[in-house]
Amino acid sequence: MVAVLKTVFVTCGERGFESHPLRFKEQGGKLKIHEYQAKALLAQYGIPVPRGKVASTPAEAQEIAAEIGSKVVIKTQVYAGGRGKVGGIRVVNNPAEAKRVASQWIGSRLVSHQTGPEGVPISKVLVEEARDVAREVYLSILVDETSHLPVMIASEAGGMDIEEVAQSTPEKIFKSYIDPAIGFQPFQGRKLAYGMNLDGGQIGEAGRLMTNLHKLFIDKDCSLAEINPLAVTADEKLVALDAKFNFDDNALYRHKDVQELQDKEQEEPLEIQARDWGINNYVKMDGDIGCMVNGAGLAMAVNDLIQYCGGRAANFLDIGTLNNTERVVNSFKMFMADPRTKAVLVNIFGGMARVDVIARGIVEAYQQMNIPFPVVIRLAGTNVEEGQRILAESGIDFIRAKDFYDGARKVVEAAKGVVE
Repeated sequence: MVAVLKTVFVTCGERGFESHPLRFKEQGGKLKIHEYQAKALLAQYGIPVPRGKVASTPAEAQEIAAEIGSKVVIKTQVYAGGRGKVGGIRVVNNPAEAKRVASQWIGSRLVSHQTGPEGVPISKVLVEEARDVAREVYLSILVDETSHLPVMIASEAGGMDIEEVAQSTPEKIFKSYIDPAIGFQPFQGRKLAYGMNLDGGQIGEAGRLMTNLHKLFIDKDCSLAEINPLAVTADEKLVALDAKFNFDDNALYRHKDVQELQDKEQEEPLEIQARDWGINNYVKMDGDIGCMVNGAGLAMAVNDLIQYCGGRAANFLDIGTLNNTERVVNSFKMFMADPRTKAVLVNIFGGMARVDVIARGIVEAYQQMNIPFPVVIRLAGTNVEEGQRILAESGIDFIRAKDFYDGARKVVEAAKGVVE
């Protein structure tokens, strides 16, 4: 149980599963929104948040600070965690100072341990009232991959170092599984509230807050709904000081309002391009070997084996089980769009996905594009003989792999310029 909770918190910190793209893909659900948008959702469901507005210019930041009329907090709005540790959250005392800080941030990039050295662009800041905080606690809901149930997680220790709390003091973490047939129950809220060391009227307030958070989680088809920190103010009220939501991609067709919240400027351009081309299971990685695989488990195994053989994958790309040559062609377009690509491994184990359809897609890709890098192909499964015939008669100069390991070894060698 402790191991499960450690995994939950290590992978679902301020940035959620994004810190490990392959683990994220196992869980599903990628669309994220900004903090100011998350707080607007919380407010719609009756969960207290600080007064504030988002600003796109330094002048707007100054106006909002003057409107609030007291000490304010300015927060960079980016799809990344660790903002507080790198100066991306700042308390200011007056509107002029708010304008000065906003002018420093807007148009620059935030670099944290979760962004990589290139950082992410800052185009907006949230300006909100500074609350008098007595202490910080943690609250979230996600879908537990072991029980396949929503689980509410709470801790008396909230804030920037929640991942460290999960590692060093797991006894401070409490969870309660939610039966979808009956929903979140009041006794569960009381149990978690006591675990957070709340008392008095805070117990009932926390229970109502949890009930509302669960309703939001279900209504919007979230994969993660996190309030960190949930502040206990000096006057013993509960206020959500920060919030993070991830949404299940498979349910977005039901939520056009959520889709409209997406900030494409914050996302990896290649991943946006992949979705535009119908490839939903694509994650950019840091290597130079393109991978096309059918099935998430096989895709992760391919990435691991490539690294074992001394290479680095440039992407996670699962074409799924759809028998569609266009998706194969578009996968090759993705490889061409990534300037780092030095070699490609196509590793298909056909079950519902037919090998002959994959082979036709590869031939079409070569007919449409001048592919400059070596391609290693390993095919197995349904209609493999027909697939091999199609490739053999195509005249394509590719590297044949006899098995999984052989394919990984050969593509690493090809990327290094060693071609058999």
